[in-house]
Amino acid sequence: MKKALITGITGQDGSYLADLLVAKGYEVHGIIRRASTFNTARIDHLYQDPHVNGVRLFLHYGDLADSVNLTKLLYDLQPDEVYNLGAQSHVRVSFDIPEYTADVTGVGTIRILEAIRESGVKPRFYQASSSEMFGKVQEVPQKETTPFWPRSPYGCAKMFGHWATVNYRESYNLFACSGILFNHESPRRGETFVTRKISRAVAAIKLGLQKEIYLGNMDAKRDWGYAPEYVEGMWRMLQADEPDDYILATNETHTVKEFVEEAFSHAGLDWEKYVKYDARYERPAEVDLLIGDPAKAKRQLGWEPKVRFKELVQIMVDADLEMLEGKGLVHQHQA
Repeated sequence: MKKALITGITGQDGSYLADLLVAKGYEVHGIIRRASTFNTARIDHLYQDPHVNGVRLFLHYGDLADSVNLTKLLYDLQPDEVYNLGAQSHVRVSFDIPEYTADVTGVGTIRILEAIRESGVKPRFYQASSSEMFGKVQEVPQKETTPFWPRSPYGCAKMFGHWATVNYRESYNLFACSGILFNHESPRRGETFVTRKISRAVAAIKLGLQKEIYLGNMDAKRDWGYAPEYVEGMWRMLQADEPDDYILATNETHTVKEFVEEAFSHAGLDWEKYVKYDARYERPAEVDLLIGDPAKAKRQLGWEPKVRFKELVQIMVDADLEMLEGKGLVHQHQA
């Protein structure tokens, strides 16, 4: 039985990756931070008695800021694969807490790479790199060879982690891959991210629970894919014969405004009645256009996206409608 360790297992990507690996028969271990409340909602369906249903999922307290704990965990678990998905992952928030973002998102990658080297364990390593590293894009579409120009503390931290991964691969002969993932969304996306903020607001407005939504720059263009497909791409990178870096993207770009229009339209609503502008959601430096070329991933990994923009928006709106209706909030409100 293969064994995998995932940082950031309680996040969108971590939870879908855990689903995928459990389905493939892996024993899955996840690192979670100690908090006063549980933050395991995305993986609770997996985290049951392993002796009853055969699911092999185990959680361990730890933090990307704690190198001693990371080294001990790696030594104790001896995983075959390590997926570093843990990060302060909100771009706008990274301007408010740049030092913390640099420490966890950037230096955290060095800590886990160093833990792999120190422990003597030889797992295959996946680093979650980001299209935000391209920032002020130097080429359209962006390829693995496109120069980086990050436009946020988050983008800078991800760039540090990316090059650290390349450096450890070349210096210590580690099987280390970076996946440069363009925006990927799902019903498990955090509610502070613009796509989920929109889909949830549409559902709440449709059900009479909310009157309006405030957004920042609606002209920003993004390459949006479906998260469950992207975590399969991560797994494929670690099954390859040689370690390498890959872009995962759809090679389509759409504005935030298009996402808004499609989401409201799907719910039978006129977006212009409900969407308001708020300058607080603008970034000090904006990334205007992201569109990735996934040709290398298709050629070398056999990976390509299937869910396209319109279907993605509809999946998210439908899921939020179902969730809000399921909570019984609508009936309480109308009563």
